[in-house]
Amino acid sequence: MHRRNFLLNSGAFLAGSALFPSALRALAPSDRVNFAVIGVNGMGWSNLNGLLNHPEAQCVALCDVDKNVLDKRAAELAKKNITNVKLYSDYRKLLENKDIDAVVIGTPDHWHCLQMTDACAAGKDVYVEKPIGNSIAECRAMVAAQQRHNRVVQVGQWQRSMQHFNDAIDFVHSGKLGNVRLVKAWAYMGWMKSIPKQPTSAPPAGVDYKTWLGPAQTRPFDPNRFHFNFRWYWDYAGGLMTDWGVHLVDYALYGMKASNPKSVVAAGGKFAYPDDAAETPDTLTAIYEFDGFNMQWEHATGIDGGPYGRTHGIAFLGNNGTLVLDRGGWEVIPEKDKMEAVPRVKASDNGLVKHTKNFLEVIKSRNLKDLHCDIQTGANVAVNAQMGNIAFKTGQKVYWNKEKQQFTDAAANKLITPVYHNSYKLPK
Repeated sequence: MHRRNFLLNSGAFLAGSALFPSALRALAPSDRVNFAVIGVNGMGWSNLNGLLNHPEAQCVALCDVDKNVLDKRAAELAKKNITNVKLYSDYRKLLENKDIDAVVIGTPDHWHCLQMTDACAAGKDVYVEKPIGNSIAECRAMVAAQQRHNRVVQVGQWQRSMQHFNDAIDFVHSGKLGNVRLVKAWAYMGWMKSIPKQPTSAPPAGVDYKTWLGPAQTRPFDPNRFHFNFRWYWDYAGGLMTDWGVHLVDYALYGMKASNPKSVVAAGGKFAYPDDAAETPDTLTAIYEFDGFNMQWEHATGIDGGPYGRTHGIAFLGNNGTLVLDRGGWEVIPEKDKMEAVPRVKASDNGLVKHTKNFLEVIKSRNLKDLHCDIQTGANVAVNAQMGNIAFKTGQKVYWNKEKQQFTDAAANKLITPVYHNSYKLPK
């Protein structure tokens, strides 16, 4: 299911209730968390609405380089009786506002690192969308910034707050599946159709395209690269491997208590839509080698027929049985006479609402260990996703040196650190 449709259907947009403003007025200023959102077109807006389910959260500012989006969101907030929201086109100016306690970063992936590190340096707590960075080096810089400034940083992998996901992992950790030697994670996205090529043009009125590009390579404005579809271009993101992969590979790693693999090999390409406008592969299989088990990632666009009849999921294949987990629930399929089946346990909660609540609770308690998805967790899975893309780009099986924290291959190591453009510098 399309991400935004999933959130809508699961009740993430309950914040429109008129109950919220009156509940806010009843709170003392010291109990409120003033937050701002940087990038309000897609998941930034979803995260904002998730936060507004909680009376202690007060939206005080929005920032976007697209004035059309910014004005639209301000008008939508006004309909919910949320007014006096300051509007910014430059996130650096927003970070100067001392009234802001926390920021939500919902911009394209290539902006996450700069904005998150700047926000931490400005003394703000941060809710940053996944994947946290668009490269391994960016993930490292973001972890270092959180540690240096000791800020609360929650990564938007909201499945970490869903009860049935955690119950499923508890079952995996119980040992009842027996020796788990293969873990599969997949995303089959039937809703993703071919993206027709379009001519370049002048940016739309109200769009600060130069700022949108930021550290990415300067190119003429291409409507295919803007807003949602930026995900399918290497300059800004990593395709489905990093978009859906971080959600699902996260739980594969969590279930196996794993960090980095010994090696990765990947193969795929643009097999579904070879001549369309996207760059990233629409079909990909990556195999990660760990001590004692393999992890397999696969994705395909334009079709829904994924493993076990599910469009997305994680499967832990043990000697006694297989646990299959997705956003809708989990179940156990036994091997012959080795264990009892576990009928499907359905999802019963809203991950985004719970995830944003957890963020607010930790902002108040300052107990970073209570975060459901801290920056280290987000970095671990983002690095693994980047490894899969690096294996694909090099066309080689790549090996990871754990001690040196780099590949054994020079070509792969060149892809650890991104090239920043337009006078931007990767945070040290």
